[in-house]
Amino acid sequence: MDKYICTLCGYEYAEEAGLSEEGIEPGTKWEDVPEDFVCPACGAPKDMFVKS
Repeated sequence: MDKYICTLCGYEYAEEAGLSEEGIEPGTKWEDVPEDFVCPACGAPKDMFVKS
């Protein structure tokens, strides 16, 4: 599974871990994360994340 990094603050989204506090289950692929997702650390939009 892949990881995606916020280019503004360095926050890492790991597909295998998900983000349960945002309702994103473990194993959720990045393309299945809602388009209105924002970085939980800095509020950056989804398009500011890059695959690591």
